[in-house]
Amino acid sequence: MNEPPSTTAIPAAIHTLLRRSVRRETPCGNGTLVWHVWGPVPAEQTLPPVVLLHGGSGSWTHWFRNIDALVQAGRQVLVPDLPGFGDSARPAQGRDADALVEPLDTGLALLLQDGPHTQVDLVGFSFGGLTAGLWAQAQPAHIRQLVVVGAPGLGVVARGTVPLIAWRHLDDPEAVLAAHRNNLASMMVRHPESITPLALWVHAANVVRDRMPGRRLAYTDALKQALLHIHCPVTAIYGREDALYLGQQDALSAAVGGAPDFRGLHWVADAGHWVQFERAPQFDTLLAAVLRHGAAPVDAP
Repeated sequence: MNEPPSTTAIPAAIHTLLRRSVRRETPCGNGTLVWHVWGPVPAEQTLPPVVLLHGGSGSWTHWFRNIDALVQAGRQVLVPDLPGFGDSARPAQGRDADALVEPLDTGLALLLQDGPHTQVDLVGFSFGGLTAGLWAQAQPAHIRQLVVVGAPGLGVVARGTVPLIAWRHLDDPEAVLAAHRNNLASMMVRHPESITPLALWVHAANVVRDRMPGRRLAYTDALKQALLHIHCPVTAIYGREDALYLGQQDALSAAVGGAPDFRGLHWVADAGHWVQFERAPQFDTLLAAVLRHGAAPVDAP
């Protein structure tokens, strides 16, 4: 049960979206960093591309409900499997968010050579938000604006805040599936009905391909400290019912607001940690406004 699902098991919605993408590969460790690209070809791009970074134990599929909205808005959308996750090789050194910056920035520079834009709008979810913040601090040249979604690394959440069930030692497929369902309910979504068969497939297919054990930076204030030195526009989006931050909203607001050009923290109502999945229409509307208006005040739907 610790092997990734076969390609024949890919749900139709994921398969259809994947077939519409262009797969690109850039150097990473002893292998490659895999990117999937949707939207206008370089000659037709009028707006900067959007780069989406997925969460821990995830892949590009964390964004499967949001890619079409960005493409329909005229954006080219680039979504990597982060180094050590999904189809991408592990980074050459290190096993945490800080080790991902170099291969991501190198890869993005190679991809941008094909198009008219030298900067992107960077959106990172959860662990990907932490990674995005470290990237924007260390290598800011390609980053036009930063949006962090449900990001940790703010010195607010302690390890063990959300209890999860271990599953790698289990042999019974039903027990493994039950553990995945429990973990989705405990950490990722607010409502049991959000755990659809497709959501369960995405989660189960992703967690078995997490090859970055022992990550620690999410439980530090690494992102909070990085934000102090990021000078592009920064916006934050969180689910109001995110299990990681229940009762900590004021502390979270203070921690994420330290960027010199902070544009606001927006809460999406009735949504858990995986906000862009659980409340996709509301999130897509909010993200579009944030990307379009930058500094202008934006109210969450």
